[in-house]
Amino acid sequence: MSHWFEYFPGNHMWSQGMMFGIEMQTWGAAALGEIDQIGQKLRGHEGDNEKWWQEWCAMAQRIEGFGAREEALGHQLTAGAYYLRAAIYYFCGERFIAPSERKWETYRNCLRCFRKGIERRYPGIERVSVPYEGTTLPAWFLKADVKGPAPTVVMFDGLDNAKEMSVLFGGVEIARRGIHTLAIDGPGQGEALRLQGIPSRYDYEVPARAAYEYMAQRPEVDPKRMAVAGFSMGGYYAPRAAAMEPRYAACVAWGGHWDYHESWVRRRKVMESGGTKLSAPSFQLPWVLGMPDMDACMKKLENYRLTGVAERIQCPFYCIHGEHDNIVPLEFAQKLYDAVGSKDKTLRVLSAHDGGSEHCQEDNRQVGVNLVADWLAERLSAKLS
Repeated sequence: MSHWFEYFPGNHMWSQGMMFGIEMQTWGAAALGEIDQIGQKLRGHEGDNEKWWQEWCAMAQRIEGFGAREEALGHQLTAGAYYLRAAIYYFCGERFIAPSERKWETYRNCLRCFRKGIERRYPGIERVSVPYEGTTLPAWFLKADVKGPAPTVVMFDGLDNAKEMSVLFGGVEIARRGIHTLAIDGPGQGEALRLQGIPSRYDYEVPARAAYEYMAQRPEVDPKRMAVAGFSMGGYYAPRAAAMEPRYAACVAWGGHWDYHESWVRRRKVMESGGTKLSAPSFQLPWVLGMPDMDACMKKLENYRLTGVAERIQCPFYCIHGEHDNIVPLEFAQKLYDAVGSKDKTLRVLSAHDGGSEHCQEDNRQVGVNLVADWLAERLSAKLS
């Protein structure tokens, strides 16, 4: 049985890019028909990242235009639906474009539409800035509909995602369990990277601590029931943070990492053979790490390892991983789980039969987030139903 829907058979990177968009439809931030119109225009142009940008942005502009038209008619909810979809299409469009003013401009378009979309469709989401090393980290704070100080999860992105996606595909379901979500772009992520030029760092307890301290002083938040989570590359960041910042009460590795250096040793082999089983083009890692080239990246990545670090995690720990993840091998999740020092630790591996067997459940985000949300609710003693 084929376990992976490849929109562009044989081009994994582009197919994964399509799934990024398609899977947002659950939260009203994509429409399959619109994405398929983009895809039909891209067929036969696989690997032409310029054309990719053009077609996604053309659709984003069209949908944003419909939003503006409905807004002028006073149809706020309808306008909001259009704006949310336009935001995600802009974000998908800039995915394969190298760092440039055009990339930042496309992302600004995403942010503009996203703000308009959530104001109308998700008014519980608030824009916040987390103080960090003389500047701030941008975040969306999705408040659950609960009274009094409630549990909270601080959620970091991966190598090529952003808070605009995770606040919806993570935060909305988690909020239903009475848990707040701070979806934050940390160093090397989303807006912090694109518009502030803040590159990644291996010691992610520093931004995670900044997020903890910011959230702990908010009246809605119970500081004793705060979890840290990260997906994809965040499956390295979150365990690192939980190991080094013991005030976090729980940790979720949404896609478990063990040795990020080793994962890139393997990915370079794929790149050099011309393979597409990668999530991002060759410019992505140097840009995220703030390094001039791949060799410099590999040197920096020598610190991105959880050996001797995972053992220090004492809080409840949950790792969720797809059996067929070919971005991060399942063996890394197993090594992470084995090493974690917590007495309460879980490794949940999803098969094709379960759904969500691909990288970070981008073949079925609903399955992934419900499992994560239930685990968080049980560990942070929130409501399950």
